[in-house]
Amino acid sequence: MTRKYQKGLPRHEAGQAVLVVLLSLSVVLIIVLFILSRSITDLSLSTKEEDSLRAFSAAEAGVERALIAGSTGNLTIGDANFSATVAEFAEGSTEVIYPISLYSGENAIFWFSRPNSLGFTGSQFKVCWADSGTSNSDATTPALEITVVYRTTVGEYRVARKMLDPNTSGRTSSNGYVAAGTCTVSGQIFQFQNTVTFDASGLNIANYATDGVLQYATAKLLYNTATAHKVAIDITGTGSVLPSQGALVDSKGNFGDANRRIEVYQLHPETPPIFANAIFSSGSIIK
Repeated sequence: MTRKYQKGLPRHEAGQAVLVVLLSLSVVLIIVLFILSRSITDLSLSTKEEDSLRAFSAAEAGVERALIAGSTGNLTIGDANFSATVAEFAEGSTEVIYPISLYSGENAIFWFSRPNSLGFTGSQFKVCWADSGTSNSDATTPALEITVVYRTTVGEYRVARKMLDPNTSGRTSSNGYVAAGTCTVSGQIFQFQNTVTFDASGLNIANYATDGVLQYATAKLLYNTATAHKVAIDITGTGSVLPSQGALVDSKGNFGDANRRIEVYQLHPETPPIFANAIFSSGSIIK
């Protein structure tokens, strides 16, 4: 009997070879698709990042334009757009959170009077400071020095000071301990608070209820050298409101699908810190 032999691989081995080739091609295809996907993703991210930077630059341009010329409306800069508005910060309000967190030795200033505006004529204000949860018993517990600059009816400028220290150990003898519970201003919780009065029981400022007598108050934080804290005042219930504390610029920039928004506070110029010390004396200084 004659046997016939087929050249090449047996049928089952040929099928295995085809399967290996297909699997190899699948792996190569997956790698290629992965590389393409990463490339497309990186390109998309790069484009979005560039658009975001251009939108942010446009928003910054809106801030600069608004600080010089006021509210801008919709304007174009290159291929980007921006719009900016300028509003009086805290004008007519009864609560103000100073927009900058402060370290020890730094001041927050709150205005009671401004030109061409009715001044604050209440008998007291509540001051709140320090982040919620701040300890009241260690060396970094922030104390507060309140300085109120006022003008007498005969044109003299004077200052009145009060020290507020919630620390329960170590500093109470020199600063005067004040019990201070938490308070909430515009939805933000502060750890310490105290009410400062202008009458004889407090700062002893005569004619404080006369418009233009109270000028401004500075709140200087002390001891918190490592952690910055916010400061706020609340005059709710005094029957009076606060004048403008400065300007608030709200600028929006857009480029492509990216949108960015910037808020900038331009506070009123402050008097040099030496001013309060220069006019402080046991008597009065007349200019």
